[in-house]
Amino acid sequence: MKKIAVLYLAIALLAVGAGQAFAHPTHATPTKVTVVMHDPGCHWFSVNGAFKLKLAVKGSAKLLNVDEAALKVVGAGTIRRVAVGKAALLGKGTYAITMVGQAPDDNHLKLVVR
Repeated sequence: MKKIAVLYLAIALLAVGAGQAFAHPTHATPTKVTVVMHDPGCHWFSVNGAFKLKLAVKGSAKLLNVDEAALKVVGAGTIRRVAVGKAALLGKGTYAITMVGQAPDDNHLKLVVR
């Protein structure tokens, strides 16, 4: 009788553990990173009303381009072009972001995704 009770207890604990595993998704929502047009320097990261040249985020990042031209995103072994109004999902890595056809003295943005 004790063996059956222990068996039922073990099955119940496994069921609770499996339910806990399915209750929490394994992937987090990407952090929204917005690039905007702002003088001086042309483009910036917009973070809570502040403008930044460098930004670090945890997890993946969703880069949204609301600048005046396409962005060139170089990093993590790839080169991407993000059109105006479009977004790109970025995984872990360090990214250099410049505007396509920008002047040499315009801002060069740095995004670190951890």
